Amino acid sequence: MIHSGQPFFIMFVYFYTMRTKIPIKIIELEHSNFHLLVSSNFYDETEGMWVIDTGASKSVFDQNLEKYVARVEERTEDLHSAGIGAEPMKSSLCTLKDISFGKLKVTAMGAALLDLNHINELYANATDVQICGLLGGDFLMKYRAVVDYKRELLILRS
Repeated sequence: MIHSGQPFFIMFVYFYTMRTKIPIKIIELEHSNFHLLVSSNFYDETEGMWVIDTGASKSVFDQNLEKYVARVEERTEDLHSAGIGAEPMKSSLCTLKDISFGKLKVTAMGAALLDLNHINELYANATDVQICGLLGGDFLMKYRAVVDYKRELLILRS
């Protein structure tokens, strides 16, 4: 028997947080070299494809898609990523306009702005997909992301 409402409340919040299941598209760029992609919709219903990048600490957005950027911060930061390049790159920080990942509406998503043309050139050799950004650890942790490889789903909680 529960003597206070707190344990029930904690269980209720844990089990009844909203879960959004987003299909994952698996791209084989080279033999046994796979990238996981998820789709989003911007405020104007344009689709954007994102790489799920569990090795990136910060999410990245393509600076060439400026119409989806709400605000760019004045300061810059060094972005360290072995996947993007050996040397740290200067990047601006930004806030994106509203984006939907399935039923999950994300407002004021922060990201580092980088030119992703070189990544899109790599993808052009294997597929017709254009990448708008990388979902990094900041986004994946905030939404307690789970990658379900068997069902090919990204599960986000809010």
